[in-house]
Amino acid sequence: MSNAPPVDLETAHFIRDHCLCLHAQRAARALARRFDKALRPLGLTNGQFSLMTALSRPVPHAMGNLVTLLAMDRTTLTAALKPLERRGLVEIRTDPDDRRSRQLMLTPEGRALLAEAVPIWRDTHAEVEAALGVDPDALRAGLNALNSRD
Repeated sequence: MSNAPPVDLETAHFIRDHCLCLHAQRAARALARRFDKALRPLGLTNGQFSLMTALSRPVPHAMGNLVTLLAMDRTTLTAALKPLERRGLVEIRTDPDDRRSRQLMLTPEGRALLAEAVPIWRDTHAEVEAALGVDPDALRAGLNALNSRD
């Protein structure tokens, strides 16, 4: 145990009011709830939508590349893929060039559902940007700057 003095209420309130990490976490949760609600009629979560969007390229994605792109660990990505695979929206297959690797791709059903989800995302995203009260491009640039220093 440390001999540091306890944190007083003034310090706790200062941290609560100024901590960028806390504010980013709270905002991320609020955004997730908003997009989850918007995508619910399609049976998707915001995380599944992001994952499917990442897979919407014409060639399969290697699992390792997707882990990097989405800033997820392999275990979390595998768990996120399972419900999409069960629904027939994502196909996971062995890489013919490296049997230890997996390739991921949207199925035709996944592509169709993603196409249905994009207008919902666009409308919800426009509402969020309008409600921000700050320049969304500046916010994205700031968040990306933090990501690039990781």
